[in-house]
Amino acid sequence: MRKLELKFLNEEGRIVTYTLDHPVEPVDSETVQEAMDTILQENALYSTGGELTEIHSARIVERIVEDIEL
Repeated sequence: MRKLELKFLNEEGRIVTYTLDHPVEPVDSETVQEAMDTILQENALYSTGGELTEIHSARIVERIVEDIEL
């Protein structure tokens, strides 16, 4: 399953990651940037280390699991 990770810095300078399952493919970097800007402007998300202060990064993560017959 592919996931979209949005990474922000909070008031403590820590990286805060929000993960979204099943992102729209193909991922458009401009749309992701706009969404992250909106999250910051609207103060839409909060972390235990305080408000989000800036965008750190974004990435697609894919995890493949293969069971082993024993």
